[in-house]
Amino acid sequence: MTRILVMIPSGEVYDHDCVRWYRHTDVQGNIDHYHNIGDAFVYDSSLKLLDYDALDVLEIREFRQDHVDRANAEYDYVFLRGSNYVHHEIKWPAATAQVLSKLKIPVIAFGVGAQAPVSGRLELSEESRRIWRTMADGCATMGVRGEYTADVLWNIGIRNVRIVGCPTAFRGRDPDLRIDLPPLADVRRVGLTMRREVSKYYSPDVKTYLEVHRDFVKQMSRRFDTVLMMQGEVEEKKILWGTPEQQTTAWEHLKTSAWFRDWYMDAEMEALYRERLWYSDVVKDWEDLVRTKDLVLGYRLHGNLMALSNGVPSVYFSYDSRTAEFAKTFAIPCHDVYCGKPFELEAYWDQSLFETFNRTYAMRYRDMRAFLEENRLPHRMPPHVTRTAPNPTADARLVA
Repeated sequence: MTRILVMIPSGEVYDHDCVRWYRHTDVQGNIDHYHNIGDAFVYDSSLKLLDYDALDVLEIREFRQDHVDRANAEYDYVFLRGSNYVHHEIKWPAATAQVLSKLKIPVIAFGVGAQAPVSGRLELSEESRRIWRTMADGCATMGVRGEYTADVLWNIGIRNVRIVGCPTAFRGRDPDLRIDLPPLADVRRVGLTMRREVSKYYSPDVKTYLEVHRDFVKQMSRRFDTVLMMQGEVEEKKILWGTPEQQTTAWEHLKTSAWFRDWYMDAEMEALYRERLWYSDVVKDWEDLVRTKDLVLGYRLHGNLMALSNGVPSVYFSYDSRTAEFAKTFAIPCHDVYCGKPFELEAYWDQSLFETFNRTYAMRYRDMRAFLEENRLPHRMPPHVTRTAPNPTADARLVA
């Protein structure tokens, strides 16, 4: 019997390996709280890869010796849900370092990533360095998002890293996943993953970001039957689910924020918000939605990756180190928001670009599976089928 713990969960678990936001039916209880449902995608996807019988949460907000003793005695390992934890502003719960130092079972980082500032080198706090080193010392390898994250950890002395990308890519557990583009003329239903907020600390030009975002949404919506897929923003939740008073307040907030009014929310965008906005607190709803689309593209890492993991084409918009690293890890076609050129879908509707993704996905699938096995984590990822070469002699000559 395999019993596991999760460190920093994101949502409540039901039906063994499915995740939704906490008290998701309590609309009014959650409506004033921003949470990124993309974090729940990663948690849900992680559980779908792991083979376990029981799951509980590792408490790191306070240190209690009896909790640590129980973890050591009754559980096999802890996994840290993949997220953007490697950055200079992170504030770990006060007892994290003490709890980790007392654990005798492995703590496995499962697709964690680093976030670079707009300028200068990423400098981690001494507390973060200590926490990452403690985790690294207790496992065979740490699973990281990409090369940048691996480099950041290497520079603080952590060598046992493996680039695995993100569990969401592999949630379907399909080693032979492919993206095959249909004729562009056949594309009708398109999901747009939205991110209207961006930090000036990680993206160099907020005005350009918002203007490019706005023009992209309008361009795609004039051309296709679009749905605007949000990921937990408060105002958008109020527009969708709020009382009439909350809806009015949300619109007032959006229209009176000068940067938002001047660079983003014009009359056409307002009409799209009123007609095509969508959000859910349940991961399965997201997966069900993307499966109905011919194309999903835009600004959300995990929203786009949810589509790709279901065989739906996606194009990323890169605006910071995190999105660039993510697209590079999987060789996902990617438009640079700051390139100075308008987005043209035709430039990315090229099967050769997606063949690069297909090949890279196959390699990353093997990396993720190897990561789980070298850490001795029971999992549900089937291996690639070994194909016999049609002419072994000829193949041997090629290798020679």
